[in-house]
Amino acid sequence: MSFILIAEQVLNGLQFGIMLFLMAAGLTLIFGVMGLINLAHGSLYMVGAFAAAAVAGATGSFVLALAAAMAAAAAAGALIELLVIRRLYDKDHLDQVLATFALILIFSEGTRWLFGSFPLFLNIPAALSGPVSLPGGIEYPLYRLVLIGAGLAVAAGLGLMISRTRIGIQIRAGENDREMIAALGVDISKLYTLIFALGAALAGLAGALVGAIQSVQVGMGEPVLILAFVVIVIGGIGSIKGALVGALLVGLTDTLGGVFLPRLFGLFLEPSAANSVGSSLASMAIYILMGAVLIWRPTGLFGAQP
Repeated sequence: MSFILIAEQVLNGLQFGIMLFLMAAGLTLIFGVMGLINLAHGSLYMVGAFAAAAVAGATGSFVLALAAAMAAAAAAGALIELLVIRRLYDKDHLDQVLATFALILIFSEGTRWLFGSFPLFLNIPAALSGPVSLPGGIEYPLYRLVLIGAGLAVAAGLGLMISRTRIGIQIRAGENDREMIAALGVDISKLYTLIFALGAALAGLAGALVGAIQSVQVGMGEPVLILAFVVIVIGGIGSIKGALVGALLVGLTDTLGGVFLPRLFGLFLEPSAANSVGSSLASMAIYILMGAVLIWRPTGLFGAQP
């Protein structure tokens, strides 16, 4: 098993984890501050991807495509918060699940009506295409390295916003006692709309960035949403640091498990059996990881202790 193969798969896992972080960061803020289970978060990821593909196709500019993805997802997020989500804060979680599941169907059918059922494709910009040489003789796609760097920059920016700004103080206070910050004069409705729009914009950005290496299609957000929930359970609800660490753990576990577990079982099983057992175990690995973390820390790695 060569060093180059291991290094490439570690980088793939980091890139996958960073994209999961962009999804999970907004989701954990919404869940942590509002106490809302938002199944429609994956639809906002899809909105961002389709907006980016449409704008890139019309203008040829990838930068404009990213801006359009964030703007479209943020606008969609703010709109559904004002029209639908605002009526769910005092409801139980079952009502929230049912209402946001209905939003998934609305977004999926609306997107299919606007863009059709066929996948769209978002091209990697010419300046970021092709491989780059890394130490150790590794040739790795430049675009994927840019994704890792962009995601880490977003994580740093979110961390600074949460810890150093007035809105960050309000968000942290809202996680602990919503009634108290409302009594102190904070407009809780505006704060909720802002948080929801911010989370939606991050999901839209993730959709646009991933759309350049995958196809943009209806329903693309639902598989990622499941992994994002796994991330915030592992990292701890409401924690940006937890979302980052959890996303990297999930990304590395999923990627390395899918590549190396069949090879490991191939040392003592027939090739067909090794691939079957290894692939099955790899698909369960992140859930085994989640279970192990919850046994050790029921609130997640960085979740607040009761």
